Formats: sequence, C-alpha cells, structure tokens
Amino acid sequence: MENAKKFLQECKEKEIEFIDFRFTDIKGVLHHVAYDIDSIDAEVLTHGIPFDGSSIPAWQPINNSDMILKPDFEIGAHFVDPFTADPTMVVFCDVLNTDGTPYEKCPRSIAKNALKYMEEQGIADAAYFGPENEFFVFDNVIIRDEINSQCYEVDSSEGVWNDYADFGDELNIGHRPRTKGGYFPVPPVDSMMDLRAEMVKVLKEVGLETFVVHHEVGQAQGEIGVKFGTLVEAGDNVQKLKYVVKMVAHLNGKTATFMPKPLYGDNGNGMHTHQSLWKNGKNLFYDANGYAHLSDVAKKYIAGVFEHANAVAAFTNASMNSYKRLQPGFEAPNILAFSAKNRSASCRIPWGAGEKSVRTEFRFPDSTSNPYLAFTVMMLAGLDGIKNNLEIYDAAKEPLNEDLFELSLDEIKERGIRTLPATLREAIYAVEDELKNPDSFLKAKLKDGTQVFSDEFIKTYIDYKYETEIIPIEGRPHPYEFITSYSC
Repeated sequence: MENAKKFLQECKEKEIEFIDFRFTDIKGVLHHVAYDIDSIDAEVLTHGIPFDGSSIPAWQPINNSDMILKPDFEIGAHFVDPFTADPTMVVFCDVLNTDGTPYEKCPRSIAKNALKYMEEQGIADAAYFGPENEFFVFDNVIIRDEINSQCYEVDSSEGVWNDYADFGDELNIGHRPRTKGGYFPVPPVDSMMDLRAEMVKVLKEVGLETFVVHHEVGQAQGEIGVKFGTLVEAGDNVQKLKYVVKMVAHLNGKTATFMPKPLYGDNGNGMHTHQSLWKNGKNLFYDANGYAHLSDVAKKYIAGVFEHANAVAAFTNASMNSYKRLQPGFEAPNILAFSAKNRSASCRIPWGAGEKSVRTEFRFPDSTSNPYLAFTVMMLAGLDGIKNNLEIYDAAKEPLNEDLFELSLDEIKERGIRTLPATLREAIYAVEDELKNPDSFLKAKLKDGTQVFSDEFIKTYIDYKYETEIIPIEGRPHPYEFITSYSC
C-alpha cells in the first residue's frame, strides 16, 4: 500500500491525468489499458487492475477469463509517456490469477521466477543482460496476403534500388550506403542521423541510459546502445526501446521494424545479448589469468547454452524469419563457438577494461523473441552448465579465431562443429525433446516446487508457434518458388 501511495504522489506531482497499465504477451507484444487517474486510489493499485485474459492470444479460455494486472512500482518500471497529448504515466505490470498468484504464462513473472531459482541454487545473486536491438527505418511498407498473392515491398531512400528513382519534387541526391555498406558512414550517406538523435532524446525521457548511436551495416538500418540491466529490467528496457523507436519513426512519417531479415542479401536485425553473473559484488565471469579474462564459471555457462542451443533457439530466435537472418556472411553467426574479437562466432568475448566489463556476448538472438523469455532461457541453460560442470564440446573447446563464415558445410561436419537449427520447426522439435527429460533445464524448479517454465506454458508456447508461425508460413507459396517451379 505504501508503494502505491508513493506512486500516486509522484503522479500528482507530475500532474498525470491517466495511468496506462502495460503487460507483455507470449509473443512479446505489449498490451495496455488506461484509466483516468481520478478513478484510481492506492487500494485499487495494491489489489491490481482486472482485465479479460481470454482476449490475449494463447492465454485464458473465455470461461476462465478474469485476470489481474499488478503494477510494478520500481523506478525503472514506470515513466511518463512522451507521446500522449494528455499527461499519462505508463507502468509495467505482472499478470496475476484472481487469487493473487503469479500467472504461469506471464513472461515477466517467469523472468522473476528464474532469478529466484538462480538465487536458491546459490550460484549467483545478480544476473546482468545488455541487449543490442538493431532496427530498420523504412519510408514505406506494402504487405499482401491473399489466396492468389503473397508479396511485400519495403522502401527507403537509402536503398540502392532507388538509384534510378524519380523522387518528384525532391532531388535524387545519389548518396547511399550500398548493400552491406552502412557501417559508420557520415551524412549524407547516413540519412537517419537526426532521426536517431530524436529517438535518443525520447529514450532519455523514459529513463533509459544510451551510449553508442550509429548507422548499422544494412541500408536504412540503425542501432542505439542502451545500458545493461538486471534480467527483468533489461526486458523492460527492450519494450521501452521498441516502443520509442517505432513511435518516433511513425511520427516522422516512417515505419520502423525489428524484424530479423526484411531485406534479401543485406544484413539483418539481431539482438546481441551481453551477459554476466555476479555474487557478493564479484563478477563470476572474470578470471585475471583466463583467456580474454574469462573464468571457468563463464565457460561452463557457455557450455550450457551450447549444449541446449537447439531448444534455446526456439525462444531467442522465435520466428520463421529468424532463420533467414542466420546465414553465413551477414554477421549473424549460427556456429556454436566462442572467441574474443571474432564476430563470426556465436559467442564473442568482448574486449573490456577490467573485471566489471568481462562478459559473454551471444550474437544469435533477435528481436522477434520475447525479451523476458529469451533472457530467461539463456540464463537457465547457462546455469545448467554451471550446475553440471559441463564443458564446451570438443570441436569448440578452444577458441575458434578463424573466419567461421568461410567454412563450407562439409568442413563444419568433418570438424564436428555444431550449429544452431536451420528452422523454427527444428528448434521447436528440440523443445519437445527436452520435455521428455525430467531433468531438463526447461523444468528448473524453485524450492517450493514451482517450475520456472510450467509444463502448461511450454505446451502453449509450442502450440502457439505451430499455429501462428510454422504451419501458416510453410503452407504459403513463396514468390521465389515461382522462379524455381512455375515452368517445371
């Protein structure tokens, strides 16, 4: 009750008129419901906000639809919405059952359970995640999904396809990044500098600390670095970032997407994720004498992620489009190896100035994942590696410092190098196999017997991916199939 009163006092001081309650569904999409602040008091906030859970994809049946939104009053979990005409306070919520228990399909609650599990195991008392969410900003997008037509078209003035375009009253200035040529060019080649600067200013308004801001490798692609946070905080930050980037682009007459592979033949959008575990204020991943200052604990963590990589991918690379990005040559490594400096390895050990900066960077995740679930599943796999003293598999036991993108499929097989699954279907198969193992990392339990990922949640997740991603996309003709098959 006291926290609710402090929250309302803050709203009063900022002359807030509406409170916007936000939560995340299984896919990672934000939902919201707003209330006039005059209808809200501390008692209402303490007990939570009722809503219809049957209207959210893959959640409750209509005959058991009542659910509760429980606001999180931590400082980073609420902010004044910079886009609304009337002063509105956004607050992230956990989803509860009507008896007050955490809802087993609430991603944010799952992430909190994962942190509790980590602490109960005595391995660490803090886990930090630093995601890097790349994005494209297009001038326009056209999508058609009909019985006789499957097509899309995105456009950007930066695209090489516009070399010959007539821009009407505007001149075709001719300065473009070119395919895979967008890393760090100055304006006018980089046409989005002012737009990214506006995004950064708004991100600061919602409480995010930013650092590096730049054009990415792809045409019309950008990245804004956001400071790392705890597992739940990092998940919240991804949701804030995506909201701000999309809204700033929208208000400038453009459209932003975090889709992994919207352009054929150019780099895609990743969510490289930096990770480290800490205990009693010490970085467990640091060893002054280790390779790149990496400790044995960190190597066991990496080994756990590699051991369970196929199932991990179902959560970190959660769309069919994800696997179009994971192709050699586009800085999206699918090869399970670790190395310092080597961006063709799926796990890079970034250069750091000291103990606090030593960490792992897994480079395969992307932003179609639900951030809370992606961070949770990587951490659980890593913890499993630490608990069971796993070693990185033989072919990648030592750092692989060569350009792994240059390896042929035959070389990869001959050397016993493992790779991520090639499709979402393969990744989901791996999750189904994990469910057969009573000791699976996906069945990690708290001391009270609660599973971090309940069996019901995993089953729902699998069914949801089949129904909304795998079967619909596999069943639709692809335009390129008309080139390969139409004249057969």
